[in-house]
Amino acid sequence: MHFISEVLENYVEKSTDNEPELLQELSRETHLRVLRPRMLSGHFQGRFLSFISKLKSPEYILEVGTYTGYSALCMAEGIRKGGELHTIDINEELYDLQRRYFDRSGYGEQIKQHTGDALDIIPSLNIKFDLAFIDADKENYHTYFDLIIHKMNKGGLILSDNVLWSGKVVEEVKPNDKSTIALLEYNKKLKEDSRVETLLLPIRDGLTICRVI
Repeated sequence: MHFISEVLENYVEKSTDNEPELLQELSRETHLRVLRPRMLSGHFQGRFLSFISKLKSPEYILEVGTYTGYSALCMAEGIRKGGELHTIDINEELYDLQRRYFDRSGYGEQIKQHTGDALDIIPSLNIKFDLAFIDADKENYHTYFDLIIHKMNKGGLILSDNVLWSGKVVEEVKPNDKSTIALLEYNKKLKEDSRVETLLLPIRDGLTICRVI
């Protein structure tokens, strides 16, 4: 679903900084060789993630849902020298593709890959994070958030992707549509959670920014 016209979307992208060449290459390879390339953050959202990371200048970043590594590379652009980005994905088949691009980026040594269930991995990370990005299975968003918030520094930012779910959050929901139901509950939870300040932005498929109070 396009929340603004494709003409305006194209204009927005053309008026935004270009993707680095490495990310352009990763985008091409993802669309050619990987299933569901729509999951890629893409040019505009990627530049937004980079901008937020550069503004925050995080020492430690956590990502839930690596996919092919595009969003991780965008956020790594703002990481402090000596910092780390920990990214989690359940699909071990994408590990080598991710690593190939991570190592070519200049941030390879700072990006730590974790393969497996994020519900098990997040509690095992003995780190306080400054920036987190949730972009995995929608039905577990609320659980990821509750695990992550205890590992965030005060003033840290938690970003959540796909929170408008192609506009389904404002349509009649089918009883078997578990993802939409989960996102509706998640959006309500973030609005009411006194531990954070919340702003939902209609960027791409919806992106929420929560600032830990």
